[in-house]
Amino acid sequence: MRYFVIGLIFITGSIMMDCNSNNAVKPPVAERIPHRDTLFNDIRTDNYHWLRDRDNPKVIQYLKDENAYTEAMTKHTKKLQETLYNEMLSRIKQTDLSVPVKYGPYFYYTRTEKGKQYPIYCRKKGSLKAEEEVLLDENALAKGHKFFSLGVFEVSPDHRYLAYSTDTTGSETYTIQIKDLQTGKVFPEKIPNTYYSLAWANDNRTFFYTVLDAAKRPFKLYRHRLGEDPSKDVLMHHEKDEKFFISVRRSKSGQFIFMDLSSQVTSEERFLPANRPQGAFKIFRPRTYKVEYYLNHQGDYFYIRTNDNAINFKLMRTPVNKIGTESWQTVIPANEKVMLESIEPFKDFIAVLERDNGQKKIRILPQNGTPAYDIDFKEPVFTVSFTGNKEYATDELRFNYQSLITPSSVYDYNMRLKTRELKKRQEVLGGYDPANYTMERLWAKAKDGTAIPISVVFRKGLKKNGSNPTLLYGYGAYGITIDPYFSSNRFSLIDRGFIYAIAHVRGGGALGRQWYEDGKLLKKKNTFTDFIACAEYLIGQKYTDPEHLAIMGGSAGGLLMGAVTNMRPDLFKAVIAHVPFVDVLNTMLDPTLPLTVIEYDEWGNPHIEKYYWYIKSYSPYDNVQPKEYPNMLVTAGLNDPRVSYWEPAKWVAKLRALKTDNHLLLLKTNMGAGHSGASGRYDYLKEVAFDYAFLIDRILEKE
Repeated sequence: MRYFVIGLIFITGSIMMDCNSNNAVKPPVAERIPHRDTLFNDIRTDNYHWLRDRDNPKVIQYLKDENAYTEAMTKHTKKLQETLYNEMLSRIKQTDLSVPVKYGPYFYYTRTEKGKQYPIYCRKKGSLKAEEEVLLDENALAKGHKFFSLGVFEVSPDHRYLAYSTDTTGSETYTIQIKDLQTGKVFPEKIPNTYYSLAWANDNRTFFYTVLDAAKRPFKLYRHRLGEDPSKDVLMHHEKDEKFFISVRRSKSGQFIFMDLSSQVTSEERFLPANRPQGAFKIFRPRTYKVEYYLNHQGDYFYIRTNDNAINFKLMRTPVNKIGTESWQTVIPANEKVMLESIEPFKDFIAVLERDNGQKKIRILPQNGTPAYDIDFKEPVFTVSFTGNKEYATDELRFNYQSLITPSSVYDYNMRLKTRELKKRQEVLGGYDPANYTMERLWAKAKDGTAIPISVVFRKGLKKNGSNPTLLYGYGAYGITIDPYFSSNRFSLIDRGFIYAIAHVRGGGALGRQWYEDGKLLKKKNTFTDFIACAEYLIGQKYTDPEHLAIMGGSAGGLLMGAVTNMRPDLFKAVIAHVPFVDVLNTMLDPTLPLTVIEYDEWGNPHIEKYYWYIKSYSPYDNVQPKEYPNMLVTAGLNDPRVSYWEPAKWVAKLRALKTDNHLLLLKTNMGAGHSGASGRYDYLKEVAFDYAFLIDRILEKE
């Protein structure tokens, strides 16, 4: 875990409660205990460094005191929380079935049952009318645990064995087990301390998996054979460069196992014939700093998606037996305006997912020499993704389509006939009608003149009177785009008059790779000023005003929340920061923490002076000042391996000590979960209801 022990005395305040009045409830007080360090002639004092010691019972008590304070200060919203929960639950078809995925002789699917938190994994052989076979019931596995997460779920090529992994703490450290699907027997061996990837060889007895080092980095790849002692598993690769993670996957063609070695800006692929698991992996192309490439296989060729001299990536191919770059051929050339995001290979086609001017599109490349073509979509704001494409020798491409008002929709598209079939659209119960709502794509002007896209949804008939309650969401890191996906939960806000908006700020990938590059390292502040520009645009165009504008973001988006709240607290009435990465400088100075070293290429290495001062200039924790702040709800996960619980805890403690207002400041720590919060679907809805109740209470408190 990410913790640091120091030999100091810990003191926390106590909570004084009056059950009849929230005004009599006093927030916990974290004692300020100076902890100093010096770098680049900068003497820094961190008064709340002691909160890193989770082994000290007074730290845990402080977190519990904050939770009790949050509970007391939101007691008056309990009825509203219950109303919101029941509303959101009423829109969900609780007993439901996913679209079955054909894979070999079986149809695989999941189903949910009313009252059960987790899905049940099933299959049918030969026909959807065949008898159901239950492969795994997450509800049974989760019994007795407050948290449960399924990691890998990989069926052997002959469909007899299932390798699966579980985490019951939220630490994202998984234990692999193997089940014989013919007998129902679970093999005695357990493989602990593993990560998210696993690949079967073609002998149906061997698989490859990754394990974690002390910093939670998948750094070793092992080979395991069923029935054997995992302690004798063969080490296939030990990645000693701390910037690189290992993952492993099987090609859809079934002919190769790929070992992916990747850092934030560099990658290397190694491959092994799936028929020869006892062999050694071969390097495809040695790593070159700032060159990324990703392999797929089809027929006689390897296909390579790479950014080598192509900022938005290009697609190349080379014969399997001639992998040198001199044999590479261009399939899709580089395009500075269109981002090549991923490919899905089939025996006779390649499906390509691209992003053009902020919108995703699918391009089909037939392998018979006929021209490539695009699949058309009608809505002005939408998102699309590949899903469930397990079969290699098929003409059917499966994709998911959705928008801010169109529920998640699974289509099968015949690439030969150019026809599509809707297999299933998410049912939204209670009379939901997309015709009652309006979507817009807006463009705000950033500080430097750059146009920033905003996706917006609201109920038809809404008047732009400058006072509509609005929730503006943002992320802006790692090149990840928050696409305009559908969520039935949001309509508990929208139907109460809220506008919901997503700011597609730089640092994300909305407008291609350069969009990402312009919001990282020494350009990181663009992310924050872009978000502020989006907020100002919504206000200037009379969608809302500062008294009715709330903002939300999580993890790296929580950093965004902290930075813009320090910069422009006057713009926002309420802020929700989920597991926020707000102690950026201290975390990036500590290479023993998970993600620190690999993320030097995202934030910069603060042991280098120019990055130190730049990070310090925006790090939310380091820039809290004595001034007024909005109402704030901050969450944390005690077992979070990505953003340690102490980051939000320290931030809230410092805000309590320095802020000059009487606005609500709440810290809610999940004491039995990690980065993603509650794992069960009903528990998750309760968390959403809590967030929405906070927003409604704070934004509409005067109305």
